[in-house]
Amino acid sequence: MEIVEPYIDHEVTAEYIIREFTEAVDPRELMWHRDDEDRRIIALHETDWKFQLDNSLPININEDISVPKNEWHRLIKGTGSLKVKIYKKPE
Repeated sequence: MEIVEPYIDHEVTAEYIIREFTEAVDPRELMWHRDDEDRRIIALHETDWKFQLDNSLPININEDISVPKNEWHRLIKGTGSLKVKIYKKPE
């Protein structure tokens, strides 16, 4: 069975990903997860979506967000779609 991600990648390079979560995404699909590299996330527009690291309160995703490698985190759906630029820092 093929896994369907809750997002669309519009651009993928060695340095970054442009990723969109549409307003149709089911909030249950925005699960806690970890990534294999450090990441920096920047929203490409104003939004009320939130970001949450494990053991932390949700924060506004309009801030520049750093996500350490293997740190549990998730998105919390807001209104409309969300488009972000994710900078990957390889090991």
